[in-house]
Amino acid sequence: MVLDLLKSKIRDIPDFPKPGILFKDLTPVMGDPRLLQLAVDALAAPFRAGGVTMVAGMEARGFIFGSLVARELGVGFVPLRKAGKLPHQIYRAAYALEYGEAVLEMHVDAVGSGDKVLLVDDLLATGGTAVASCELVRRTGAAIVGCSFVIELDALQGRARLAPHLVHALINY
Repeated sequence: MVLDLLKSKIRDIPDFPKPGILFKDLTPVMGDPRLLQLAVDALAAPFRAGGVTMVAGMEARGFIFGSLVARELGVGFVPLRKAGKLPHQIYRAAYALEYGEAVLEMHVDAVGSGDKVLLVDDLLATGGTAVASCELVRRTGAAIVGCSFVIELDALQGRARLAPHLVHALINY
């Protein structure tokens, strides 16, 4: 029932950011404090007993959900940023999106070799962003506990690219 309520508030925006893409707009969920809390609780639930020490969120909506999940789990948050946004030494990973290419960066000291990191983002599509995020975290020697998403677009098979990591999605399309 909770997931049906969340799903009912997700708005479809055709042809954004380019023709042929059906954008799943989560701003109505984020604007409703009760729904936002339900989403955060559900994103964190499978990982409560997993020893997570840090949550990493991908720019930009992953910052919103990831920082809230970090607070829910009582751990720190690591922003995974677009190129050129971080001021200190960085690791960087290039990747392909379903509609282009991008680069993610992370401070080299954001997590350590003993950390157990949960990756959080709003959407899993082709998996490019999440795979690049995993690569950044692995470079530090930290372990990836899993990946948690509000939405997964099944037809784009991003989950397969994240194997063997645990992938948790609240809503599948």
